[in-house]
Amino acid sequence: MNLIGHPELLDRLASAYALGTLRGGARRRFEALAREQAPVRAAALVWQSRLASLNELQPEVAPDPVVWQRIARRLQADREAPVSRSRPAGIADWLRSLWLWRGAAAAGALASVVALVAGLNLREQLGGQVRELQARLLASPQIAYVAVLADEQAAPAMLATYDPRQGRLTLQRVNAYREAADRSLQLWALPPSGAPRSLGVLGPDAVLRLPSAEDEVRNASALAVSLEPQGGVPSERGPTGPVLFKGALIRKAL
Repeated sequence: MNLIGHPELLDRLASAYALGTLRGGARRRFEALAREQAPVRAAALVWQSRLASLNELQPEVAPDPVVWQRIARRLQADREAPVSRSRPAGIADWLRSLWLWRGAAAAGALASVVALVAGLNLREQLGGQVRELQARLLASPQIAYVAVLADEQAAPAMLATYDPRQGRLTLQRVNAYREAADRSLQLWALPPSGAPRSLGVLGPDAVLRLPSAEDEVRNASALAVSLEPQGGVPSERGPTGPVLFKGALIRKAL
């Protein structure tokens, strides 16, 4: 068959030869054509180089010492084997060429397997990195509301931020005020109209976190902190003690 006149067929056969999927008589006929026709040899070499280049995806790995021992024994056997006088020199050259082509085909098949394994490993590594980044993104706060609560002298006392994704209101004390042991600070949401609504009782920690629904925060125009009996007061009663800190609640773009 004249493969040179059928470039698509030649390309398919060359790729199958390099991958090692071209076997039996078809493989032998392709090797015979490759020895006779330079374009066929070139097509096979092109595909083998393509597969070999995929090795760059995989970190370098030293072959097992047994592999080198087998290669050394094979080369030694080829050097020591006498050439039959009745066999023409061209037959020996043909056999050596055949071994060369088969070795090249085996190398191409090995390269394709290595490339496949490398691709799978790379996909697993990238998948792990994506999952790690997603976890970090979910763990990082997404601030949607901010308020600076100040005292009567307009000195900042607390910084309040709200993360709607985690449903958490975070308050950080920024002054030295500390309530007495028998008193508690209570946080209130102040709507544009209507009674204040309690968002929780604050502990003595420098950073305080309270679970809050977004509608509780979204409907407030300001936040306030009052001084109440220990444990706070019911929400429906509203603040019973003095309001120590207060500030407008600002919605910010995410």
